[in-house]
Amino acid sequence: MDPNIVPRKLWEHPDIPSTQLFKFKLAAERSNNKSFPTYSSLYDWSITHQSDFWTLAFKHFPIVYTGTIPSPCFDESARMDSVPAWFKGVKLNFAENILFTGDAQGRATKRGKEDDKIVVRQVREGSFDEPIVTLTWGELRKRVGRLSNAMRARGVHKGDRIALVASTSIDTLTVFLAATSLGALFSSSSTDMGVKGILDRLLQIRPKFLFMDDAAVYNGKTVDLRAKMKDIVAGVEGVSEFVGVVTQTRFMERGPADLAEVPRAQTWDGFLSVARGDDELRFESCDFDDPMIIVYSSGTTGQPKCIVHRIGGVVLNGHKEGRLHREIDETTTQLQYTTTGWIMYLGSIQALLMGARIVTYDGSPFLPRPDVFVKLLGQEKVTHFGTSPRYLQTLQQHNIAPRKTADLSCMRAVTCTDNISGGTDLAGAWGTGNPILPVYIGGCQCLSLGMPVKVFDSTIEPTEEELRKGIPMKGREVNQAGEPGDLVGTGAFPTMPLYFFGDEDKITTPGGARVGKKYFDSYFAKYDGVWTHGDFISIHPKTGQVVFLGRADGVLNPSGVRFGSSEIYSVIEKHFSDTVSDSICVGQRRPQDIDERVLLFVLMKEGHRFTPALVKNVRARIAEETSKRHVPAFVFETPEIPTTVNGKKVELPVKQIVCGKKVKPSGTLANPGSLEFYYRFAEDENLREMEQAKL
Repeated sequence: MDPNIVPRKLWEHPDIPSTQLFKFKLAAERSNNKSFPTYSSLYDWSITHQSDFWTLAFKHFPIVYTGTIPSPCFDESARMDSVPAWFKGVKLNFAENILFTGDAQGRATKRGKEDDKIVVRQVREGSFDEPIVTLTWGELRKRVGRLSNAMRARGVHKGDRIALVASTSIDTLTVFLAATSLGALFSSSSTDMGVKGILDRLLQIRPKFLFMDDAAVYNGKTVDLRAKMKDIVAGVEGVSEFVGVVTQTRFMERGPADLAEVPRAQTWDGFLSVARGDDELRFESCDFDDPMIIVYSSGTTGQPKCIVHRIGGVVLNGHKEGRLHREIDETTTQLQYTTTGWIMYLGSIQALLMGARIVTYDGSPFLPRPDVFVKLLGQEKVTHFGTSPRYLQTLQQHNIAPRKTADLSCMRAVTCTDNISGGTDLAGAWGTGNPILPVYIGGCQCLSLGMPVKVFDSTIEPTEEELRKGIPMKGREVNQAGEPGDLVGTGAFPTMPLYFFGDEDKITTPGGARVGKKYFDSYFAKYDGVWTHGDFISIHPKTGQVVFLGRADGVLNPSGVRFGSSEIYSVIEKHFSDTVSDSICVGQRRPQDIDERVLLFVLMKEGHRFTPALVKNVRARIAEETSKRHVPAFVFETPEIPTTVNGKKVELPVKQIVCGKKVKPSGTLANPGSLEFYYRFAEDENLREMEQAKL
């Protein structure tokens, strides 16, 4: 993106004063007795007066809590790598904030005017006409109360771990809320993960109970999960805390599956029997900084990191992003297409904090026809739709125009990883949406309030002293606005992870704090005193858009010209979507290489051939739309793109392989065998021979 050119405007809000963000801006002006004429000025205040900002936000939102809000709400003088504490003295509970809303004093009141208001609708592949289950607020409270009382009766206490391997069902939601009502830590994985990938998670967090679907369905295929369940139970036999597995009936019309062959297993109804019908809600009083949920890094080349997030951060930031940046409220109907295996499942549940209605969907969005999911959005009058770039790309490939396919007049916002970005590590977003700013083509609209971000020059090398002592180097901002570099967080925020579960090896940070070594190495080892997120970005100097150019460890750097793989992908998607199904672009620099070169692999659509003419056109288009330095040294056809079980392509293992390393596939890869294809590209003679064979 040329920083001197303002991209084409797509949309702007017709009534900005009506937005929740504008009203918050007025509240900030009153509390500070000053004016914030632009979003940029409001953002600058939010990151230079962070305690004031987060305190105002806490008071502004209807959060259920007890205790006194401290001033300041955290130690702004503390180094970021000390992981400062937030809102000491404030007590709250995540499940209570979902099931109730707070008044001006933080006291809980029931959501909605009537308990018969439907809050959750569950839909699965092949059942679009009628939802399988619907729940009102009152029914959801009863379900959660009964399950939490059964958990309590079976010995679940604050701090215990409750794990789940299941679809995005109402049972799953009930487990999430029941566990967090007790102050237990919740962890979820999707059913399409392999046994090894699931055990890589469970053996680290040592759960007391595992809740698991007895079957799965996707793309018209039903899979019996009892064999996988049996293998998982065998894998956690050595975990002393583990009591057993509770099955969630995937197909209610068939009833629960026979569990005779699965040790330590019982049905949902059997687990509930100890509650004796008691559905009274009782919430554990928890500190703002108490742990609530464990989420996981991708672990594409090793064991995933078990990232622990605090209760208060998830609640407070959920309100900030949902209400201010996405305009979610009690009139919202949200459908976030996701599995339970990644951070967007939490994002889908956070909409309930605002009293929104949610639609959960499980299965393929393309059966029985590619357009049926779009029709579901219209049928359910969805206002906020969350999806992936891959889904939108598939619609484009099938020439499906959503607004011509269904009545989407209720739709207010569509989000995907192209227009919001942050993720698992921060349970939130760096770059996000903004109802008071115009939407321009390309990138996220703005930086999120309260999240201090700078772009550091990634070409700066550490000094000899820094290298000798093994200490983080002093970072430096890029020379001019719009220049790409490393995304760094320069100040603490309430959704910084508390710690990594099992990260027992403690080190002393440069500021004197004691933190886990894996935690420090993940975020603070590169630059002194700031959070290095691992993304390569630029910020448009005129629009404020945040353009994510790829992962920093996957940044391409031929002949000293640094750019992100997304720049290549955008050219492929724009000009070759009719013939190329997908692509993956990585840099290759082996120990013997004096420079890096770029390799591009393309996956052809069925019925289309990889030809010299295609390669020539690809190179020409890349040179035309970016620069000649961006043009890949080699373009090859690939039979398969490595992806995670969530459908996200993974560049790092491919890059490591073509650079001559041996990679052990992670259990989070959906197709680990696909990596074998790329080993042949680590040698020069293979590259030349294969190129000549094709061209």
